[in-house]
Amino acid sequence: MTVPREIRKYLARWSVGDRWCIVSRSSEGIDNAVVIPALAESDHLFATLAALSRNPPAELARTLVICVINNGGPDAVSKDDLADNRKTLERLRKLANSDKNGLRVAYVDASSPGLEMPDKAAGVGLARKIGMDLALGVFDYGNPSTGIILSLDADTLVEHTYLSSVREAFEREKVAAAVVSFAHQVAKRPDEQAAICCYELFLRYYVLGLRYAGSPYAFHSIGSTMACTAGAYAAVRGMNTRKAGEDFYFLDKLAKTGTVGRITGTTVHPAARASGRVPFGTGRRITRFTAGERDEYILYDPRSFAVLREWLGYMASCPDADPETILARAGGIHPSLEGFLRTRRFGEVWPRLVENSGDKAHLRDHFSRWFDGFETFKLIRSLSTDALHPVHMFTALERLVGIMGGRLPVAVDPGSIPPLRDQMVVLEYLREIDNRGQNSP
Repeated sequence: MTVPREIRKYLARWSVGDRWCIVSRSSEGIDNAVVIPALAESDHLFATLAALSRNPPAELARTLVICVINNGGPDAVSKDDLADNRKTLERLRKLANSDKNGLRVAYVDASSPGLEMPDKAAGVGLARKIGMDLALGVFDYGNPSTGIILSLDADTLVEHTYLSSVREAFEREKVAAAVVSFAHQVAKRPDEQAAICCYELFLRYYVLGLRYAGSPYAFHSIGSTMACTAGAYAAVRGMNTRKAGEDFYFLDKLAKTGTVGRITGTTVHPAARASGRVPFGTGRRITRFTAGERDEYILYDPRSFAVLREWLGYMASCPDADPETILARAGGIHPSLEGFLRTRRFGEVWPRLVENSGDKAHLRDHFSRWFDGFETFKLIRSLSTDALHPVHMFTALERLVGIMGGRLPVAVDPGSIPPLRDQMVVLEYLREIDNRGQNSP
């Protein structure tokens, strides 16, 4: 088997090396890999594996499921979590040596003494990287359609169409990366269900706003929805090792290599449960909501996305102008936009982008790489802090959907929080809009 040059280069320079290894009965004929990091997830991981096992036998035969059981050193993890990881590893050893349900299970021990992740880097980012890096070494590169890396979480359930839908989308669309449609599981408690509904409304509102603005970064950044080719993974030097937000930064890099596709033929179902492991994300938002730490029913002002839309539209023309002229035009769109760009040193950045661009097409590309998903997020946050302050959630939803030519499926009194059943109706409406992928509801 000949490993492609770009894969060999990545493995030699940027991979995690040979500290960890995959334990599996066989890795022959592997075209795709599902990477699942797990820390004290014995109560959830095997339900995820059971859901995967319900995919078609032909898909299971070509797919290796790599579970990365991980933790930092003994001073960085509780005794209970270590014991849970030991229990998980023992169960995985038995699964890896069988072909139960046709599922090809492998595991990586990044938990036992001497194999722990370094305390400073221990987290979901490094755990994903370990599994994804090792996946590069098991693919059958003789197959032209080989090498899709799928990312899941240990508490995420998938449908029986998961593996086939992802593979078919990559073969049909010829994309290098994509995100799978998602819908959170129903929470066990009413307050947690209200929390996850509120959080998912926030997520979908933000991406809908980016889509309205015409941003190339209008996609969800959720670890359990990500998929990419082995080549794209190597091209962006792999997964980052952040302890939180690793999914956002990884997809942000992938988007600079080409369009991040959308896979709507199947849906993944992340868990809706509280967690304090990371400072933001699903678990933290549920914890914060149920504790009543702040008002969660607020969103960015829809006018922020209108500012972004006008700014991106103007820059798409690749204005043949000096930085001050462009900044003045930004000030005409909104004074706070000009102020933000000055703090981001646009006056220094633009001449470099022009100098490094041979034509307008390259200039547009270079601008998009500079004004990426993170810069976009910082602009929306800046506008929210400076001038266009957050507004009530359902007022913001009504306004954004309205300017996009749609209408919420339920009537909501201004400033009120509708019953949870009505909130779920609105959420289902936004899910449908997202799956259609159109620029208007």
